[in-house]
Amino acid sequence: MNPDSGKPSATAAVFDRVTPEDFLPVLEDALACRLTGLASALPSYINRVYEVEAATGERLVAKFYRPGRWTREAILEEHDFLWECVDDEIPAAAPYELESGSTLGDFDGVPFAVFPRMRGREIELEQDETLSRVGSLLGRIHACGARGDAPHRLRMTPESFAEAAMRRIFERNVVSPSCEQELIDLSDEILDLAEAVYPPDDDLIRIHGDFHRANVLDRPGTGLMAIDFDDMVTGPPVQDLWLLLPGGPEESRHALGVLLAAYEVFHPFERASLRLIEPLRAMRMMHFLSWCAVQSDDLGFRAQYPDWGSREFWIRETADFRIQLDNIRRSLETKEGSWTR
Repeated sequence: MNPDSGKPSATAAVFDRVTPEDFLPVLEDALACRLTGLASALPSYINRVYEVEAATGERLVAKFYRPGRWTREAILEEHDFLWECVDDEIPAAAPYELESGSTLGDFDGVPFAVFPRMRGREIELEQDETLSRVGSLLGRIHACGARGDAPHRLRMTPESFAEAAMRRIFERNVVSPSCEQELIDLSDEILDLAEAVYPPDDDLIRIHGDFHRANVLDRPGTGLMAIDFDDMVTGPPVQDLWLLLPGGPEESRHALGVLLAAYEVFHPFERASLRLIEPLRAMRMMHFLSWCAVQSDDLGFRAQYPDWGSREFWIRETADFRIQLDNIRRSLETKEGSWTR
């Protein structure tokens, strides 16, 4: 199943009751080690994530995956990618192998994994030195990602990633009637433009999928580390690049140049794919809206996004789509290569 499918899961009720008193004994059995009573919830709306402590004092992170978002096979492909990165000596937090021999456990039908607790500070990308280090890390991750595949993960294409997302939104009848037709027209034109410049399927590789600065830790004495591969997809490498930029490609020429100079030491980069940045930004907007539409009946979601789905909300979103369509048109008129001169 693809993420955000919206199909109900038989284990959804169990997921809502993931509590330390219930899962700590399961974790002890899965890890074959004693745990203390410490179990602190970490920020995560999509999954249930807790920091726990082994009797030895080691801190661990237990992640319980939201049912219906990924299949077990898809989660294991994320784990495989992480371990391939570790085997290549790329700093990443890979899950432990459990007593079952798998990295994926089961809590009353809810899949879970246990990771080492990695501490560090969020990177600051204002310095060329940091940009270069991040570019090197990303190049190494993509060199690893290009060597294998992930047939059970989502493929980030205009059709499968964004068109399908918009279809889920309209099928759920959550869009204000006053905005629906314009939103349909705008999304159709955006996706037509994206399709026209999108690379062939063979050029897509395993990527992090959500490689923004909060998912790269700076660990003093150790270096940079990539975390949270939960959104891993098969997609164009530029997807992991543009999320690091301070703005659009036109105003980010210097940062792009520094990142790519370090990146290309480890993995080739097709400069023409920079034309995808604004289409990919629009596709991300569509995918996020779809995720919101699927989660909109969840009480926790409503507390976090109280005005989601209102007429005013859709007026703002439609305006954002209109602006983004203009950004795409302008970006596609820019001469290839001018962004990194």
